[in-house]
Amino acid sequence: MRGNMDIEAYFERIGYKNFRNKLDLETLTDILQHQIRAIPFENLNLHCGERMELDLEATFDQIVRKKRGGWCIQVNQLLYWALTTLGFETTILGGYVYLTPINKYSNGMIHLLLKVTVDGRNYIVDAGFGSSYQMWKPLELISGKDQPQVPCIFRLTEEEGIWYLDQIRREQYILNQDFLNSDLLEKNRYRKIYNFTLECRKIEDFESVNTFLQTSPTSIFLKESVCSLQTSDGVFCLMGFTLVHKQFGYKDNTDLVEFKILNEEEAEEELKNKFNISLEKKVVLKHGDHCFSI
Repeated sequence: MRGNMDIEAYFERIGYKNFRNKLDLETLTDILQHQIRAIPFENLNLHCGERMELDLEATFDQIVRKKRGGWCIQVNQLLYWALTTLGFETTILGGYVYLTPINKYSNGMIHLLLKVTVDGRNYIVDAGFGSSYQMWKPLELISGKDQPQVPCIFRLTEEEGIWYLDQIRREQYILNQDFLNSDLLEKNRYRKIYNFTLECRKIEDFESVNTFLQTSPTSIFLKESVCSLQTSDGVFCLMGFTLVHKQFGYKDNTDLVEFKILNEEEAEEELKNKFNISLEKKVVLKHGDHCFSI
C-alpha cells in the first residue's frame, strides 16, 4: 500500500461490492464497468485554475477521496494501480489519438491505455476516453474481428506492429431538431479512435504531454471544458454549458440524443446530480472549437 491508498477505498469509490477474488475476464469487466459509471472523464481542474496531476497519490486523492474524475492519464493510471494491486498482469501502453478536424493521428503520444493478460489472452482496457467512444468491456487483442458492445461495434486492426482502434456507430435520432447540425454530433458512422503499439510504457513517459495538454494554447483541453459519465444504457456529457444525453440502441440500430443548454447555476447542479461532482473552486465552463463530440 502506498501512503493512504488502499483498494477498499477504491472499491467503495466505484461502488464495487462483490470482488470474487478471481483474476478472470468477468472480474476485469466488472471493475471496468463500475469505474466508468462512477468516475467521470473530465478536465475541470483546468477550468478551476488547478493542475491535472500526474502523481499517483495525488490522482488517488483527487478521484477517490474527493470523488472527482480525471482525464485518461489519471483514470487509467488509477485503474492500472487497482488491477496490479489485485494481481492482474497489466501493462501501460501509449496511444496516438485520431483528430477528426485534421483527419490524422496526433503526432504525440497523448493517450494512456492498458493491456491486461487473462488466461493467456491479451485484452485492451481503457476507462479514459469518454463520450460514446468509451469501451464498456475489455477488447480482445485480435486483428480484424468485430467486437460488438452496447455503445457500438469496436474493431482492432494490426498493421506492421501498429494497432488501430476503430468503431462502427449506429444512426442517431436527435430529439431536439434545433441541434441537427450541432458540431457536438459525431458525423461519421465508421470512426477512427486511436492507434498504439504494444511497447511497455511508464507513467514518466507521459510527463511532457501532461504538461503540454494543460499549458499549450493549442491544447483542446484548455479550449473546452468536458465532463462525461457512462450510465447503465448510455452516456451523459457536459461540454461547456451544453448537456447531452445519449441512449444507446434506443430503437432499430439507432441511438437517441438529447441536448439541453444550461445556465451557470443549472450547470453546477447537473455536475452534482448527473456526475456526482462538487467542486472546491469556482469553475469557468468553456465552449471551445468543439473538438469533443458525442
